[in-house]
Amino acid sequence: MAVDTAAEEKRLGQLVRAHDRWRGREVFNLLPSENAVSPTARKYLASDLAGRYTLPGPLPFDGETIDNSYAGTRYADAIEALADAAAARLFHAQHATVRPLSGHIAALSALVPLLPRGAKILAIAPEQGGYDGYAPGYIPALFGWTVRPLPAEGPGNSLDEAAAVEEVRRERPDAVVLGQSFFLFPYPVRALAEELHRHNALLFYDASHVLGLIAGGRFQDPLRDGADVVFGSTHKSFPGPQGGLLLTNRTELFAQIAPALVWRVFDNAHWNRIAGVAQTLLELERVGPAYAAATIENARAMAGALDGRGVPVRGRELGFTESHQVHLDRGELRRRHGVSAAVLARRWERHRLITDLVGRLGTAEIARLGLVPGDMDRLADLLVRGGIGRDRVGKEVLAWRRTFSRAKFL
Repeated sequence: MAVDTAAEEKRLGQLVRAHDRWRGREVFNLLPSENAVSPTARKYLASDLAGRYTLPGPLPFDGETIDNSYAGTRYADAIEALADAAAARLFHAQHATVRPLSGHIAALSALVPLLPRGAKILAIAPEQGGYDGYAPGYIPALFGWTVRPLPAEGPGNSLDEAAAVEEVRRERPDAVVLGQSFFLFPYPVRALAEELHRHNALLFYDASHVLGLIAGGRFQDPLRDGADVVFGSTHKSFPGPQGGLLLTNRTELFAQIAPALVWRVFDNAHWNRIAGVAQTLLELERVGPAYAAATIENARAMAGALDGRGVPVRGRELGFTESHQVHLDRGELRRRHGVSAAVLARRWERHRLITDLVGRLGTAEIARLGLVPGDMDRLADLLVRGGIGRDRVGKEVLAWRRTFSRAKFL
């Protein structure tokens, strides 16, 4: 059947513009895995860099050594060098690369070169809030690694320091991978690193969710506390375009990682994305502390306001949260209100309040918009009325959202 491509192009343009209007100007985004990219970073994503390559050397070819497989890369190479230097400054790292295409790819870029086939790792299980990618059937299955759970049984699936260290002592793994999709509280990095380093094992820290908070000097500083490699996504609490970065203070480890960045874990690193990440790194050098503080303070205020209105929130024993995330108590939510987190999320979506369907709310993007802790009581009221009470609050949400015309912290 023939397709009218002109009509499809028109429809495509309509869909993109509708998405930009809907998600960019007409809703409050409370997804903990997303953020608002600055106008300048967005502009770089649409630059000529979007279709270009660079592959710097030295590279052997035809009996000689060439400095790059491509000509015309002088500006792209300078952009990448600027981005890496900015990342190293911001995170106080000796070595940094923004080449990984995502947090998941950043994890592969570190784990694959540094862990032998058959290695044993400890990671927090998905059932306790861990990232599914580290579960036995995913990344470890590709490389013959054995995975054992690192128990996260404290409030909000936090790690108990004594229990975590004892598990490392008992299992004697080749590595521990810290990181969670449900991520409320910092880890006992120093204690775990000291125990692992006693038998030359490695500590990896997946900062995908909390990278922007670490950049702002909040949450914790895993490199300073002894983590061997830190990696993560650049589009969650870190407010950049989708991508990843990798950091380490250990030169010998970076020397093993660097070859994996070309023709192994991935090839083209998307230099328009790198320019956008570089811009975000520079922005956070200016405003990171204020942005991170606002994000965490908003999360605590939102959690308290929801809990006070009868919406059960996890982690109360430790003050609800120290990150950008708020976690609903899904079991108690069903018992108290007869509704699942997924059903609640669908109700909220109809009222221009965007969350995920697994019981997490995030405050990174609304902090970027300029909402402050004093606004969280109003926001919680809209969430409760629109979700539990089934009131039609969409017009109220839209009117309030339109008062925030541009992102803060740029």
